[in-house]
Amino acid sequence: MTKRILILATDGFEQSELIEPKKTLEAAGYETVVASDKNGQIKGWNHTDWGESVTVDALMSDVEAADFDALMLPGGQMNPDKLRMNERAVELVEDFDDAGKPIAAICHGPWLLVEADIVDGRTVTGWPSIRTDLENAGADVVDEEVAIDGNFITSRKPEDIPAFSKALIDALEAD
Repeated sequence: MTKRILILATDGFEQSELIEPKKTLEAAGYETVVASDKNGQIKGWNHTDWGESVTVDALMSDVEAADFDALMLPGGQMNPDKLRMNERAVELVEDFDDAGKPIAAICHGPWLLVEADIVDGRTVTGWPSIRTDLENAGADVVDEEVAIDGNFITSRKPEDIPAFSKALIDALEAD
């Protein structure tokens, strides 16, 4: 059976951090499902302006961690900031962690790990402006293109996408 990756996102996701790993995962034979807080399409942010839209496959309210093999959290400043205020998004992050399934978060995406209160004692990385938040939540923060700690896979920025995508695929293949 094909492994499935849930991608949580809403308007303002960093375009490259959703689209590029999604394409890489699909090219490797995995199924991706974009879940959001609204139907239709969500609009990406491309560095300094609005970018491409992505089709929403499911509402967050209709998905369960049990139906997926991994969770991917793209960054961008707006996307994870909105999602960390969404009770269902945070609950899904908690459910994936409780199940020990891979959680891959890039850029500002680790904000959701903080909101879910699951970074204490874990080694993670993220965009420089959220590192204090990660530290204050008890994480051991490193400045590396990818940090892997148990089921956590975290990266800093769009330039890290190849290493981020490879680490997630390696985790899926190890399972």
